[in-house]
Amino acid sequence: MFKSRLHMFEFKKSDAPQVFLSSEHGMYTYSDLNRFTAFFKELVEKKADSLKWPVAFISESSDVLVFCIAACWKLGIPFIPINPKVTNAELESYLDVLKPALIFCDTANRGRLGDDNVIKMDENFFLNSFTHDTRDMDLPEQDEISESDIFGYFFTSGTTSKPKVVPLKRRQIISASEASAQNFKPDPNHFWLLCLPLNHIGGISIILRSVIYETAIYRLADFNEEMVKEFLAENQRFQAASLVPTMIKRLLDDSLFKTHREFKSILLGGGPISEGLLRKSAERGIPIVSSYGMTETCAQIIANPLLAPSGMYTPLKSVGKPFPPNEMQIRDDNGRVLGKNQSGALWLHGPQVFDGYYDSKENDHRFDKEGWFNTGDYGHINGFGHLFIESRRSDLIITGGENVNPNEVEEAMQKLPTIKEAIVIGVPDEEWGQKVTAVVTLKNGKTPQLDEIREQLKDALTDFKLPKELRIVKDFPKTETGKVKRWELVKKFG
Repeated sequence: MFKSRLHMFEFKKSDAPQVFLSSEHGMYTYSDLNRFTAFFKELVEKKADSLKWPVAFISESSDVLVFCIAACWKLGIPFIPINPKVTNAELESYLDVLKPALIFCDTANRGRLGDDNVIKMDENFFLNSFTHDTRDMDLPEQDEISESDIFGYFFTSGTTSKPKVVPLKRRQIISASEASAQNFKPDPNHFWLLCLPLNHIGGISIILRSVIYETAIYRLADFNEEMVKEFLAENQRFQAASLVPTMIKRLLDDSLFKTHREFKSILLGGGPISEGLLRKSAERGIPIVSSYGMTETCAQIIANPLLAPSGMYTPLKSVGKPFPPNEMQIRDDNGRVLGKNQSGALWLHGPQVFDGYYDSKENDHRFDKEGWFNTGDYGHINGFGHLFIESRRSDLIITGGENVNPNEVEEAMQKLPTIKEAIVIGVPDEEWGQKVTAVVTLKNGKTPQLDEIREQLKDALTDFKLPKELRIVKDFPKTETGKVKRWELVKKFG
């Protein structure tokens, strides 16, 4: 049962941590969270008649949104976090598919919704919760809530296709919290920095793990480079931060940036990071822990160990090993398990892996008979059991019968003096099947020619990997976490 599996997170009453959340707007305790949860329970029971039906959130990051998500977890209410930047058509489609009993929104998004079952999370809403009478507070015991219950419905990031709906179960985040605590868990009253969007599992998992651990969060609405540098370099209450590669690059651009001595780890997710940035981090003793995860695995399921004193590991490009008891395999296109250092599709199995997409048609060819899940990513495992991600399977370019890993070409291109950022895609081509096409943004104001680029790359890449076409853009279409929407580039240039 739930309670027995969380014994490792229990604290003696005298040692109970107090701080739940802090931000520029104030500091809140776990007593405040319990009071808010009682208020939220009464509101949902009054408006929706039951705690069984999902509720939706469409809101920018805020303290009240963090409280609402934590309250849903404590009450066993499934929730649907929706990106406030979606179009009205997308919003209508999401709500039509999942049909939430209530919709909670911030003031900015109120005008996009009708009047039925909509609750505005404004300042008064938050203030009212702190005057709620808790004398008859009746909150469920956590062991009363089944681990097989769905805690949330999430939308995949849509970097390679249109978003899918992923139902996530409580067992997944419990297992993730249990396993990652063996590697890293903040101390009570010390902060895990949260500056990721609160409609993705990456940001939300920080909230839920903190509630399970009873540790503290510091929330930033956006990635504020100067504030983050100050927190991680000077404030010893900050022990961890979850960041994506674009954020780390901005921190490392400051040659003087270093984390303070008590800081434990920057947890890296959200896409590949160049070996150059990892090496720069290692040289400065900045503890970065690369990991691998996806919405379907309830965030990170594979990670490197946290090491002292620098927190770095070798080999640098590895994303580590699975959290036990989760397992991984590399398979070929026929489903045959491959040996060490052989490239193929990454399959996962274990309690952190979801049971299937909301639309059952999307599960075709993604699960085998034993419940192993085909991630759609491509990589290999070395002799020590470390995983190396090479590319998304759907991004793999097959040109003239040869396989091209776009990440390899991108990393080589970004070392060139005129290239600011490069994304390599496969464009349909009659002669080659797919044509290696480089889409780039520029620096230094100089526009390179394709022949010049190919000449500069010929020592780093074999001939068939060299771009056959060059496209120059001002910027890339990206998700909130900085991932490039490759499918939009394929659609535009294909």
